[in-house]
Amino acid sequence: MKELLAYVAKSLVDNPDAVQVKEIDCDGEVILELRVAPEDMGKVIGRQGRIAKEIRAIVRSLAQRKNTRVSVEIMDE
Repeated sequence: MKELLAYVAKSLVDNPDAVQVKEIDCDGEVILELRVAPEDMGKVIGRQGRIAKEIRAIVRSLAQRKNTRVSVEIMDE
């Protein structure tokens, strides 16, 4: 799931080298923290958060196949 999120994010941004994904295991749920360059934040979130919602849906669909719970957090640092 971490690799999928990194691949999708790198495909969207202008600066793919700045994409970082951190995986945190917390009480049976996997939290994926996505960090991108500040100038690429709008490309990952999209208008009214549409792209962010779709990224979360893609990752969740993979997690359902693996019977795990996952959440994607887009960090603004």
